[in-house]
Amino acid sequence: MRFNPVATLLASALLAQTGAAGAATDSPAPATEASTAHTLPAADTAHTLDAADVNAWLDGFMPYALATGDIAGAVVMVVKDGQVVTGRGFGYADVDAQKPVTPDGTLFRPGSVSKLLTWTAVMQQVEAGKLNLDADVNTYLDFQIPPRDGQPVTLRNLMTHTPGFEETAKHLFVQDASQIPTLGDTLKRWVPERMYPPGKVPAYSNYGAALAGYIVERVSGEPFDKYIEHHILQPLGMEHSTFTQPLPKDLEAGMSKGYPRASEPAKPYELVGPAPAGSLAATGADMARFMIAHLQDGQLGSARILSAQTARLMHTQANMPTPPFPGMALGFYRDDRNGHVVIAHGGDTEVFHSDLHLFLDDGVGLYISMNSLGKEAAAAGLRNLLFQEFADRYFPAPRTDKLPTLPTARADAARVAGNYWASRRSDSNFLRIASLAGQLRVAALPDGTLSTPLVSTPGGAGRKWREVGPNLWEQVGGRTLLRFHVVDGQVEHFTMDEVPAIEIFQKVPTAFNARWNVPLFMFSAAVLLITVLMWPTAALVRRHYGRAFPLQGRAASFSRALKWIALVDLLVIGGWLAVLSLLAGHIALLNDPLNPWLHLLHLLGVIALLGAIVGILNAVHVWRDARRGWWSRAGSVLVAVACLDVAWLILLLRLLGPSTNF
Repeated sequence: MRFNPVATLLASALLAQTGAAGAATDSPAPATEASTAHTLPAADTAHTLDAADVNAWLDGFMPYALATGDIAGAVVMVVKDGQVVTGRGFGYADVDAQKPVTPDGTLFRPGSVSKLLTWTAVMQQVEAGKLNLDADVNTYLDFQIPPRDGQPVTLRNLMTHTPGFEETAKHLFVQDASQIPTLGDTLKRWVPERMYPPGKVPAYSNYGAALAGYIVERVSGEPFDKYIEHHILQPLGMEHSTFTQPLPKDLEAGMSKGYPRASEPAKPYELVGPAPAGSLAATGADMARFMIAHLQDGQLGSARILSAQTARLMHTQANMPTPPFPGMALGFYRDDRNGHVVIAHGGDTEVFHSDLHLFLDDGVGLYISMNSLGKEAAAAGLRNLLFQEFADRYFPAPRTDKLPTLPTARADAARVAGNYWASRRSDSNFLRIASLAGQLRVAALPDGTLSTPLVSTPGGAGRKWREVGPNLWEQVGGRTLLRFHVVDGQVEHFTMDEVPAIEIFQKVPTAFNARWNVPLFMFSAAVLLITVLMWPTAALVRRHYGRAFPLQGRAASFSRALKWIALVDLLVIGGWLAVLSLLAGHIALLNDPLNPWLHLLHLLGVIALLGAIVGILNAVHVWRDARRGWWSRAGSVLVAVACLDVAWLILLLRLLGPSTNF
């Protein structure tokens, strides 16, 4: 769902944005099958969805939300029955110049909402007979995607985010246009590892979307951005939209600046490496035209971008990996609310944050895009709340009685408690660090409820859950549902109805569990830091009192070697944490200029592994030396444990190897 991988590599960031998400099947379900979720108490009657009511509601909602969230500006578009109900700009496109946002003149970067145009292009080529949704994608490529478990990747897999690719981050953003490789070169330089067999486990993939765009480019004979311009943007009259990078000169004046916060300086125009995954720039008015075309089965006025049959196929639920919760259509994910069928897609760059929702059976579309992340990632909560409030206001759920809590809740809570991680993650490289740092803790409370501290409410409080059916938990004081999937008595993963079927949350293996790895790591880092700090301190004390170094021979050699090893271990820790901080805040720096530093960290990692052996040998030597006191013996064990833990983490987190791909 989200273009920026940081939001989902770190589970805490993801869950702050969306909530959370279980084993995949390819069971189709009709597009008219509404979710069982979100049928708890709501308003008795719906408001009239017209310009007067929507504008009054937005005027009460958006200005306060932007101000309190430190968000510079936003655009909101609402369409119904082929017409724009309202298009509203809020706040500023340029804070310093006090330039207001306008719906038809200000361009925003909708991030992964761009993929909807990519998937539409794929369906155009399917309709033209040039592509087959179920053919091996290698049929259309000039390089090979290796099979996994003997099974090829298909376009259907790509469009439902089930190709099995691990997450990628390198070259996702670049710093200047001269660094943007061709789409083919971007994809060929490294094919991500396949973590899952195709069609089985949902794991959102920017690489997969870029691959689909490249296939369109190859079978159509047009560069991808030109194909989108000629076959989608121009027919729909989207005159202020483009996938081209850098931004064409005639659109520069309308482009909104992007801000981490409204109170901070603007960031440069973001350049996306795999363009089909998220390089669109568009006005709100243009996105309204795109929504209307899809709500009208591919037609806007006299223009048609898809046949009605193809559009309906694209909108129909294509798989249901986390039953009974809604699944994926072809490119759109289902995000049903209050018994209404909704298809949607969200998007994030580093500074722009967007959402698009289509109420299929009601002919209604809602689009929001914001030009700032805001204070404490306020944009993520704002867009989610806007959609839910919109659904409750204009499509309220029927009032139903709450289900009682199961009497087995206490025992069931104890069984499902533990740490979980997202299926969307990296497994073959150092991005595994994020999988350790971002695990989601599900805790069993004494009253039989569950607590998920990182799955927060709009106010930032952790959520609590009560069991209302076998393995089905309802948010206390809310309407969200959470389901644990159990196979042969063992909990495999959980899903949430408010999180799209683009990932699941799997039980973390014991060896990777952060509950013991993180405290041990912090202890080890403290021991190593003390060891390094004591090195010059002890030397200064000896010099002050005129004393010689007390150890000789092998004992002295071990002592000196361990101090250097402790320093190397700290450099390894600090170096990888610095790289991870770049991933969180400056992802465009994580490209080829980083390669020498990665090689250096790999080399230091080898030294750290050898250092663990030295730590063990030193501890054995100290314990065999009768002249050494208990303090020395205890210290040697602590240092050996710390060195071993660093070595363990280097191997566990895949921090070695010649490759600089990630």
